[in-house]
Amino acid sequence: MHGPAMSGWLLVALCLVAGAYCLARTRSGTGAERRAALDEALMGFGMAVMAVPAAVLAPPGWAWAVYAVVFGAASLRALWAALGGAGHHLHHLVGSLAMVYMAVAMSGGAAGAHGAHTAAGATAGGTPLVTGALLAYYTVYVLVTGLRLVPAGPAGPVVPVAGTGGGTGGGRWAGPEVALACRVSMGLAMLAMLVTV
Repeated sequence: MHGPAMSGWLLVALCLVAGAYCLARTRSGTGAERRAALDEALMGFGMAVMAVPAAVLAPPGWAWAVYAVVFGAASLRALWAALGGAGHHLHHLVGSLAMVYMAVAMSGGAAGAHGAHTAAGATAGGTPLVTGALLAYYTVYVLVTGLRLVPAGPAGPVVPVAGTGGGTGGGRWAGPEVALACRVSMGLAMLAMLVTV
């Protein structure tokens, strides 16, 4: 694995780990927190599958329609939750719509376009204005969310966060900082995928 294939596998690994962590978070928290974690897990796993290098798995033509339907349904669910007052679901709505957009863009670029996330010189299938708007959104999202990870003062002792362990051992691996880092990672992965559309 060299060049674009290696970066594709790294993107797959990042999205799989983020999706698995988000799935583990569904075992604790309130109902709204579990639903948000489930939405993030779906996004992570969906991005991981979409980022698999085409040299390994060239999806059939209908696969892009499946992506569009699955993430279209996720968009409707996020819209419904956002209308109910759940603010973070607006981000899930943008993410799901971005996945629909990428699936439609990839389906228009022929079957070989699956590798567009990992292969140089692939045919661009997206609309520059939409791609640019999504790139701007995710850039701001990653920067703002990443800034929330910066400590405000001198670092103190590690204190386990009660109620967020979900059976994963508590401490640093279960705190809100890890969830934020997971969101930043998935935002960066989305940026990497959008750059190639």
